[in-house]
Amino acid sequence: MALKAVHVSDVPCLDQVPENTSLGLYSTRFSTGVDVGRSSFRIPNFLVIGHRGSGMNMLQSSDRRMKAIKENSIRSFNAAAEFSVDFVEFDVQVTKDDVPVIFHDNFIFSEENGVVYEKRVTELLLSDFLRYGPQREPGKAGKSMLRKTKDGRIVNWNVEADDCLCTLKEAFEKTTPSVGFNIELKLDDNIVYAQEHLVHVLQAILEVVFEYAKDRPIIFSTFQPDAAQLVRKLQSTYPVFFLTNGGSELYHDVRRNSLEEAIKLCLENGLQGIVSEVKAIFRNPAAVTKIKEAKLSLLTYGQLNNVAEAVYMQHLMGVEGVIVDLVKEITEAVSDLMKPSKEDDEEESLPEGEGVGVVGQMAGKSKPQFSQRELSFLLKLIPELIHS
Repeated sequence: MALKAVHVSDVPCLDQVPENTSLGLYSTRFSTGVDVGRSSFRIPNFLVIGHRGSGMNMLQSSDRRMKAIKENSIRSFNAAAEFSVDFVEFDVQVTKDDVPVIFHDNFIFSEENGVVYEKRVTELLLSDFLRYGPQREPGKAGKSMLRKTKDGRIVNWNVEADDCLCTLKEAFEKTTPSVGFNIELKLDDNIVYAQEHLVHVLQAILEVVFEYAKDRPIIFSTFQPDAAQLVRKLQSTYPVFFLTNGGSELYHDVRRNSLEEAIKLCLENGLQGIVSEVKAIFRNPAAVTKIKEAKLSLLTYGQLNNVAEAVYMQHLMGVEGVIVDLVKEITEAVSDLMKPSKEDDEEESLPEGEGVGVVGQMAGKSKPQFSQRELSFLLKLIPELIHS
């Protein structure tokens, strides 16, 4: 498919939703009581979000937890729900026949007669996509699934608990209703998409969301700036967050290259928040203040979010939620560290100058405490540690 660049600002009709649309695009429902208006959007409590369900698959890792359950599967979503996550995050692409499916990688790999081949997910029909991996029909064998690692190697996609590939519709129907969905609109960084193609893809996703979401909390997110603008223009029911690595990689599109650009994009287009790679926040703690002053919400993703100390530090800094792989460990840590304790109540009644917190060990149910001076010191120290 030939794709050309067309900027969002060049399409004047986007401020108007077509009259024949079947979506309730301008309703204001959000089941958790969050107001999704730009100026007043607030996340009511610190969120723990399961990355691709109960964690992404790192097939070369020696940590069994990173390959326990097939990522982006119904099984993984429901496993995360058992540990009281607020949301599960997953990646949505749209097949050649316009069906939103859940899969992270741009290409799906398989092997036949000793030959490895790849297919772009968005160029597959739904029926072809679902033929990979475990099959729903008893006794039916699917095509083998391989994965290309970051260093270019092709490895078998082996996990302890496998599951079938699934559609977005199935996720709504089969995942525990109380769990929110953080739907990442997955697009290829190496393609410049035509405006009309993006609209077509987003409308296919929105049709499923508005038909099946019911009272389930939804957050949209994407690394693609034009897609973020468009999904905000096409609907105002659910919040839209812009994903950014905060400058750790540079792109031709400058809107992707810093937290400052992310803030600017959000403010210019009425987005509700930012999802930043966690190291970008630790390298530049002052950005958290800027984001808060802009009345934007802030979530983070990244490997450091699997460390309880790093999560608690972000909570103190003002980050409102974390996307994590080690769902069990982090949900338990957040529950232990952030719930009110008798010690907290007693400290509030102490005279000024007494009961000053010290950095404690995050073991068992102990809650580390920081004085303002200690917190200031840590905020200065962390960027040096991240850069070193």
